[in-house]
Amino acid sequence: MTTFSHHMPFGAQLGPDGVRFRLWAPDARTVALHRPDAGGDLPMTAASDGWFHATVPGAKAGSRYGFRIDGGDLVVPDPASRFQPDDCHGLSEVVDPGAYAWRTSDWRGRPWEQTVLYELHVGSFTPHGTYDGVMDRLAHLTDLGVTAIELMPLADFPGARNWGYDGVDLFAPDARYGRPEDLKRLIDAAHERGLMVFLDVVYNHFGPTGNYLHVYARDHFFDWGRETPWGAAINFAASRVVRDFYIHNTLYWLEEYCIDGLRFDAVHAIEDPSQPDILDEIADAVHARFGSERHVHLVLENEDNEAHRLRRDEDGRPFSFVAQWNDDIHHAFHTLLTGEREGYYIDYADDPVGHLIRCLVSGFAYQGDPSRVRDGAPRGEPSDTLPPTAFVAHLQNHDQVGNRAFGDRISTLASAKGVRAVTAVLLLAPQIPLLFMGQEWGTERPFQFFCDLGPELEDAVRDGRRREFAAFSQFQDEAARARIPDPTVEATFQRAILDWSEPDRPGHRDLVALHTELLTLRRTAIVPRLSGLVRTHASSPWRSDAAFQVAWPLAGGARLTLVANLSPAEAPGPEEAPPGRLLYANTAGAGEAGLHRLPPWAVAWFIDDGERASA
Repeated sequence: MTTFSHHMPFGAQLGPDGVRFRLWAPDARTVALHRPDAGGDLPMTAASDGWFHATVPGAKAGSRYGFRIDGGDLVVPDPASRFQPDDCHGLSEVVDPGAYAWRTSDWRGRPWEQTVLYELHVGSFTPHGTYDGVMDRLAHLTDLGVTAIELMPLADFPGARNWGYDGVDLFAPDARYGRPEDLKRLIDAAHERGLMVFLDVVYNHFGPTGNYLHVYARDHFFDWGRETPWGAAINFAASRVVRDFYIHNTLYWLEEYCIDGLRFDAVHAIEDPSQPDILDEIADAVHARFGSERHVHLVLENEDNEAHRLRRDEDGRPFSFVAQWNDDIHHAFHTLLTGEREGYYIDYADDPVGHLIRCLVSGFAYQGDPSRVRDGAPRGEPSDTLPPTAFVAHLQNHDQVGNRAFGDRISTLASAKGVRAVTAVLLLAPQIPLLFMGQEWGTERPFQFFCDLGPELEDAVRDGRRREFAAFSQFQDEAARARIPDPTVEATFQRAILDWSEPDRPGHRDLVALHTELLTLRRTAIVPRLSGLVRTHASSPWRSDAAFQVAWPLAGGARLTLVANLSPAEAPGPEEAPPGRLLYANTAGAGEAGLHRLPPWAVAWFIDDGERASA
């Protein structure tokens, strides 16, 4: 029987003599271990540097416990709890990580260039809203051509429903979706099908309720002089323990749950003057732990477009992080399809096709350029030394759908022809593609922000959501803002649950077939030529308004070329057809004389095997 366990210096650790409990509480005078099944509290021994510990011979897996601080009435859960069966305000449960026997203990993951990400929210992906519900749909994803599922955050959050970004117990997968062994069973089943599993983790803040670190580590864990958009900032520079808490959390998910990769949420909200900073230290710890043992991939969300965090060595291996979600390419796609110009889309409205071309050719659209959203301040760093696989491209994700007032899907905002054309660009370009659940069949189910933070926060959450949109033209008056769905009511969550009868309906079925066709072409013709790329070296030799050409040199002397007209009007094409064979076209005559006049929303891909063909 093969099991996996990550040993941590804090929390509850099973051993041959019982369970060792350890809590870092530098602001507490005394700490007692509270175990209701043992009939009382056990004073914990104070050690140096704020640590308290106790080893209990009678404790075992399944035991419930908490910590009583300074003899008061409040019993707090373990911040390193592996499971919170009664939510974040309840007692913690001792978990034996060795109790689950892995069937895929020889799984070593997949190379990054093979990645096709599919982001999903466990609670709304199926009507079941559980890990088992996700497991039941894995065949759909593998048939589609997906190679990795990315789970929105699972860390225990307050209430019955949440996007996951209000997590407060970072080591405890939320009980709403099942027990820890249920999550492991899902990951095991995914690996059996050749699917990687990624997890979104949030290290820039805690949720607004249910986190008790302020009770016993207030002045050591948080930087109360600096606020993130979501609450008090984490003070990574204050203590080695704070840093280790997050390093161990990263290793815990990768080691104990056999997760294949992590996406680090909004790292631009993390400030750490240390050298190395916490992000680099996390990456160093991961590379030191796993090395070449198996493929482990670290991905960033970073509004600052810090290209230096994605650097490669001379063989194309990342020093730290393998890729970043590229919001620039999403914004260019979206502005091009919808014509929207408000909010952050204002930075792309002047020339969405030009911004798209720059993303395809060299990564970010903003590489130190002045941003109107930032009042003219520069945004980003040059990214043209990076390979295309350093960027995760997407047409939808949870943010770009859910941050809209009504959670609109692109299928309800743009023409079907436009969406299909952009999909053909997204899925065959060398960047790593990401789909958001239901996108592959063009679901019209909205995905709005929803949460259940408790009655004391409902008014603040509802009012804050409506204030977010006060600057938009359609929400200038109070009556219009009042129509924005209430995030705190269950109905808002219920509307987000996917309807799995949709993929078999006319129209939706055809879109699934398109995704399957394109991902098959990606797997067979493009992915084998992505390995070992060190930098982009792409070019755009021709453009006429919304029609353009982009060419990428790939491994083995191959060359991939895109010719597209991303507009609703006919446009002139290039004077000469690109070299190589036609790989895909959504318009008749591509590659022949017909290429000289491009119909609306025309997309054609060519591939030239180059040296490989002549060898």
